[in-house]
Amino acid sequence: MEAPAVTRSRRPFLAPLWLTLLGLVVMAGIAWSVYRAAGTTVVLLVPTTAREPGTIADPPLSAEGEEQAQRLARLLGDAAAAGALDAIYVSDEQRAKQTAAPLAERLQRAPVVFAAADAATTAARAVHEHAGRTVLVIGGAGALPQMLEELTGTEVSRAPVQSDLIYVVSVPTFGRAHVLRLKF
Repeated sequence: MEAPAVTRSRRPFLAPLWLTLLGLVVMAGIAWSVYRAAGTTVVLLVPTTAREPGTIADPPLSAEGEEQAQRLARLLGDAAAAGALDAIYVSDEQRAKQTAAPLAERLQRAPVVFAAADAATTAARAVHEHAGRTVLVIGGAGALPQMLEELTGTEVSRAPVQSDLIYVVSVPTFGRAHVLRLKF
C-alpha cells in the first residue's frame, strides 16, 4: 500500500493564502491608482483694474492697469521656475486681454479667451482640463465672483473684487477647495 500524496493535503491549505495575497495585491493596485489620480489644481484669479465711472462699456487699461500687467508678468513670467503656469485664461474684456498680454508674450503662450458670462463653466473646464497643474485666470469684477463660487462650491459675497489682490484657489481632487488672497 502506498502512502497518500502530500500535495493533495497541501492544496486546500495554500489556496486561502494565495487568495489573500491576490486580494492584497489588487487592493494595493487600487490604492496606488487613487493616489496617482489625486492631485491639487491651483487656480490664480487676477482681477483687472476697475474701470473709470462714466467711461465707455469696455475701456482700455489705465496707467495703473498697465503697471499691474507688468508686475504680473514679472511675478509669474518665469517659465522655467517650479510651479510655472500651464495655462492662461482671459475674459473677453479688453482690459483683461491687455493685462494678460505682457505675461503671454513673456511665456510665449497664447491665452484662452472666454466670455465673461460663461465664467462658471470656464472655471470648471480649466480645472478639468488642467488637473493637478497651475492655471491663471484674468477677468473682470463680474467674472471672478462666479469663478470663485464654482471653484469653492460656496456662495461668495458680491462685494466688489479688489484689483490689487490675487486669489489663489487650491482645488484638490478629493475634499474642499481653499482660497488665499494675496496683495501684489
